[in-house]
Amino acid sequence: MTRVLLISGSTRDGALHTAALRTAARYAPPGITTTLFDGLRHLPAFIPGDPENPEAVAALRQQVVQADALLFCTPEYAGSLPGSLKNLLDWLVDGGELTGKPAAWLSVVGPERDDGARVSLESVLEHGGARLLRPACIRIPLEMSAVDGDGLVTDDRLHVALQDMVQALIRGLAGAEPRPQPSWQAHSSVYPVIQRQSSPTFRSGAPRSWPSDFS
Repeated sequence: MTRVLLISGSTRDGALHTAALRTAARYAPPGITTTLFDGLRHLPAFIPGDPENPEAVAALRQQVVQADALLFCTPEYAGSLPGSLKNLLDWLVDGGELTGKPAAWLSVVGPERDDGARVSLESVLEHGGARLLRPACIRIPLEMSAVDGDGLVTDDRLHVALQDMVQALIRGLAGAEPRPQPSWQAHSSVYPVIQRQSSPTFRSGAPRSWPSDFS
């Protein structure tokens, strides 16, 4: 059983990013156990050198240690990560829980709308010693109108992409070579895509994308 911890960078109720991760949990295939982290707004501010281990931080660290991989989905605030998510990452970097931990990101906005957050996330993960599984990182711009009353994304493009993301994640955990092209790209002859890199790496590169006028 592969355990994936889903971490949203948004603390806003009804956030699209959280809805996307909730949908990822709903569409997880057999053999994948997902947990949506819900304690972001309850984490105390990170204080370097503070020997205390608050209960909320201890719970976060335990979930990260128990997870086989982490999947992030975050908005961009002021050209970078939301402060609450950066605070979470600071706690994990300080505790060493990110060291060697496989990680990936899911973007739900158009290109250049969250590049600052994405670059910052990759930088912090690298600094913490995490292993970014770039073939499992995808961009699917969505609209808030795609979120239903249950807080799930109804856009079929995301459902198809999530299946490939999970498979890429599993291959990355196993150390296998990714497929040259994900099957979800073949579901549209309208939207241009950018081929993914052939191996997990922290070197810069444009993510795959679907055009959108999401704002």
